[in-house]
Amino acid sequence: MPRVTFRLEYPAASEVFIAGSFNHWDPQSHPLKRTKKGYWSITITLPRGRYEYRYVVDGQWFTDPNTPRVPNAFGSENSVIVVE
Repeated sequence: MPRVTFRLEYPAASEVFIAGSFNHWDPQSHPLKRTKKGYWSITITLPRGRYEYRYVVDGQWFTDPNTPRVPNAFGSENSVIVVE
């Protein structure tokens, strides 16, 4: 299965998680780690497919500005990634 690295540049954050269709939108199951360069990162092994996700930055949901987005049921947008 492919390994996918998610990366978010948000140096002011205290904690960052990723939630999406790959983890049943659990906002605490996948914490990102702060790198020495000041961004946040996590590598996840995912089966091939299309996934929607969002970051949770200090308790607030945040859409990845670097990926395509689709509307969600909450009036905001989810990020989309296709794993090939």
